[in-house]
Amino acid sequence: MAKEMAMQQLNTGVAEVTNVTVSGDENSYTLSVTIKSPDTGCTQYADWWEVFDLAGNLIYRRILTHSHVNEQPFTRSGGPVEIASDLEIYIRVHMNNSGYSNKVFRGSMAKGFLAENLDIEFAKDLETEEPLPTGCDF
Repeated sequence: MAKEMAMQQLNTGVAEVTNVTVSGDENSYTLSVTIKSPDTGCTQYADWWEVFDLAGNLIYRRILTHSHVNEQPFTRSGGPVEIASDLEIYIRVHMNNSGYSNKVFRGSMAKGFLAENLDIEFAKDLETEEPLPTGCDF
């Protein structure tokens, strides 16, 4: 019973995006996304961050191939992200065992990004859209 309670507590962790920086040009941006997550190893880790439009359409996903237990927060870059500079988007992170966080960044490449809360049910169907992680290295 105590082990079961410990596993439930372990599985309640969520990750959040804490910063976003952008470089590049229209239709070929590189995003550097900083994430804070309660990684414990392959059983609990942030497994991707993604970019999607305000209608919930996936634009880009950066797969994270391993946990970051000893590197918190951590930043990973991805791209090219092929969008117009004025398109408003969301950027969020996903945990392999607890799903999406409600802590997102919203904005555009031209105007920048601000932290915001978003209902975790919004565009939740993206969890099954490719590309998806194929495993965890460590």
